[in-house]
Amino acid sequence: MLKLTPAERSELRSEAHALKPIVLIGEAGLTPAVIKEIDAGLNAHGLIKVRVFGDDREARIGMYDTICAELNAAPVQHIGKLLVVYRPKLEGTKETKLVKKGKGMREVTIVKPSPSGTKKPTVSKVMVKGNERVTQGGNIKRAKPRQSSAKKSSLANS
Repeated sequence: MLKLTPAERSELRSEAHALKPIVLIGEAGLTPAVIKEIDAGLNAHGLIKVRVFGDDREARIGMYDTICAELNAAPVQHIGKLLVVYRPKLEGTKETKLVKKGKGMREVTIVKPSPSGTKKPTVSKVMVKGNERVTQGGNIKRAKPRQSSAKKSSLANS
């Protein structure tokens, strides 16, 4: 079973606040299929909520301990019928792809038709900054700062 410091547990509790339960444990209890589903959820998300339908508190605590022990996860929180479980996500290729999408320079291919329409279109590759976009006509436009109202700026100054 994974151990967490109180500060880490507090941080994970705040992250889990907005989560919805992704696994529901019914009358059948903790079956191998349920454990497999919790494992898949931990692999995908790292931090998950599990809802247990059942009124026996001792049984819920037993399930919580079993889940954490079998899946090498850390217990974060147990409130009523909700269990919050954490296991660090495995380093995957998807993470690096998401990080790479930034507001940096990117290469864009611009194809402009010829003015007469009889010749080949002109193709050019241009480096575009994060605050620029390519219009329908193939021109590059820079994002302008947001316009501010004259009335609002005069009220703020007074």
